[in-house]
Amino acid sequence: MDATQNFLSEALLSYRNCKSLAERALDQTTDEHFFLQLDEESNSIAIIVKHIAGNLHSRWRDFLTTDGEKPDRRRETEFELIDDTRDSLMNFWESGWQTLFEAVEPLRPADLTSTVTIRGEPHTVLEAINRQLTHYSYHVGQIVFLAKHFRSAEWQTLSVPRNRSDEFNARLAEQHAKGSPTSGRFDAAQEFRDEK
Repeated sequence: MDATQNFLSEALLSYRNCKSLAERALDQTTDEHFFLQLDEESNSIAIIVKHIAGNLHSRWRDFLTTDGEKPDRRRETEFELIDDTRDSLMNFWESGWQTLFEAVEPLRPADLTSTVTIRGEPHTVLEAINRQLTHYSYHVGQIVFLAKHFRSAEWQTLSVPRNRSDEFNARLAEQHAKGSPTSGRFDAAQEFRDEK
């Protein structure tokens, strides 16, 4: 596999991991906490979900042929809850991610140097993919932080548990020594947590 095809595969894996990380945090969130704002200037998890979904729909619809900031996007309303329910927001989230995957999965290495625009600013496809991955990762980190804050001592870690890094690293080293295939970075941590 050449470097450009590897980039596309890794980008898709990173997007899937980003989505999964958020959803595993959301699974631990009550409806009350889903909508709770820490203060007037903070975004609730619900608002962050709505914003990510709005961005996904705008950036990835007709990705190669139209500007990533679609004229029908109303970004400011992504930071307001207007008759939104958890179900409606999660459906919006899911369809947004589906839009991304439908845009990125068919890309070929030659597409990476094509030019797309976001708010009139030219980007190579590679730059646009990286730009959005950074953006979504930033907001997914906020979701995880808030979900963990609200769950407190009841939080089920999404990565290697505290004080178990040496044990986890030894397990991976043993798998490598045996020539056993290892899971993806998030799956390996999940499997490790589930063993105990």
